[in-house]
Amino acid sequence: MAYIGLISDTHCYFDNKLREFLKPVDVVWHAGDFGNVENYSDIVTCKPVVGVYGNCDGYDIREICPRIQIFDVEGMKVLMMHIGGYPGRYDFNALRLIEAHRPDIFVCGHSHILKVVNDKHYNMLVLNPGAAGIQGFHLVRTALRFHIDEGKIHDMEVGEWKRS
Repeated sequence: MAYIGLISDTHCYFDNKLREFLKPVDVVWHAGDFGNVENYSDIVTCKPVVGVYGNCDGYDIREICPRIQIFDVEGMKVLMMHIGGYPGRYDFNALRLIEAHRPDIFVCGHSHILKVVNDKHYNMLVLNPGAAGIQGFHLVRTALRFHIDEGKIHDMEVGEWKRS
C-alpha cells in the first residue's frame, strides 16, 4: 500500500500547515510550479518527491524534475504533467500522452482549482490538487492525500487552508 500526498502550484511557499498535512504520507507528488529550488529542497527534506516542472519554474527546477512523469504505483499507471486540462477539454499535449499511455490516474496542476474527476471515456481518474501556495487568484489553498492499494484508490482527503 502507498500513501500519497498530492500538491501543486506551491510557488515558493511551503508552510507548517502543508507540512503537517503531508506528515503521514509516504511520498509527495508535486504537479509543477515549485517556484524555486529552495522550495523543492524544503519539500524533499519533508518527504520523497515525484514531481514535474511547471510553466513558472525556471531552469533550476527543470534540471531536477522532468516535464512529464509516467510511473506505476501499486498496480496503477500514473501520468503526471503540469498543464493537463479536464475530460473533454484536455490540453493537446496531454491528450496525446493520455492516448499513447492509457494511464489509470492522470495528475495535473496549473489551474489552481481542485478537481477530482472520473473520465469514463479514458477509464481514468483525473486529479488536480489545486494550489497549495499563496500566489494566484485562488482564495483557498488545497492539497490531496490518498491511499493506493492493489490497483484501487481509497480514503481520499482534501486539505484546505485560507490563503494568507
